Amino acid sequence: MKLAFIIDPIQKLDPCHDTSVALMEATQILGHEVWITQTSMLSVVESKAWAVLERLELIPIELQSGHWVAQDPWFKVTSRNFQPLETMDAVFMRTDPPVNDAYLYATYVLDYIDQQKTLVVNSPRGIRAANEKMYALQFTKVIPETIVSADKEVIRQFTESKGTAVLKPLGNKAGEGILILSAGDRNFNSMVELSTQQGKLPVMVQNFIPEAKQGDKRIILLNGEAIGAVNRLSAQGEFRNNMAAGGTVAQTEITSTEYEICAELGETLRKDGLIFVGIDVIGGYLTEVNVTSPTGIREIDRLDGKRLGQQVIQWVSNKKFDSL
Repeated sequence: MKLAFIIDPIQKLDPCHDTSVALMEATQILGHEVWITQTSMLSVVESKAWAVLERLELIPIELQSGHWVAQDPWFKVTSRNFQPLETMDAVFMRTDPPVNDAYLYATYVLDYIDQQKTLVVNSPRGIRAANEKMYALQFTKVIPETIVSADKEVIRQFTESKGTAVLKPLGNKAGEGILILSAGDRNFNSMVELSTQQGKLPVMVQNFIPEAKQGDKRIILLNGEAIGAVNRLSAQGEFRNNMAAGGTVAQTEITSTEYEICAELGETLRKDGLIFVGIDVIGGYLTEVNVTSPTGIREIDRLDGKRLGQQVIQWVSNKKFDSL
């Protein structure tokens, strides 16, 4: 098979952490071709999606004394050409947020791939439908009390009713811009005004979950089924559990409650073409559904001795075989 990965500039990726690299590495290990491109290299020609594609060879990382170790350099580009994305068996959309105009336009280009020929992971329509904060709101049985508003008074009333709340910008990633709101905080007005751009931009505000101090669990789902998880713990002096905010990771198991959450999401994820997804769970509550470039594979593989990337690529291979 030939698999293409739409990624950020490869020189900026961390092979020991980045899930995109794990998926590309798994593709090569399983005997398939790895091709890469970027959103700025996409085109529509004669009503078909095209891209400047580069053939990639990787040197797989190794686990040494409990840590991933990569060679330098860890990849080599061997060829480059402009071709229809339909020449690929599958295309992975793995560009990091924010979901800005450039990102959205890229998903519109991907609409012009014939999905009878080429599987797109995740579906461009599904990505557009699934804002990573807002998408969770439809699963009312498994989320904490939540509002979305740009109105300072609405946010104030919700915060006062809860005592403590968490404010999340709708378009950021990696914990960027997340704030703790407390009733009576003298900085309340300023924080809300900055976050909402003076009431122009809605934000999500959720009831604070005390169990957050015990970690934020990232669960990886493949076609609606949980395949692995890792617990993320905040750094000292930091309330956010995101790895990008300095958090650490710990081995964990998926609880029966968390399997129920996954089951609640599964059918909807499959319907929306959201094949590779990472959900965040705190204290038994679903807080986010990550569909753009969910991460966590490297950490789960290191702690649990798994090879989730190979499991994902094997699923894609089987899916392709079933469609023939």
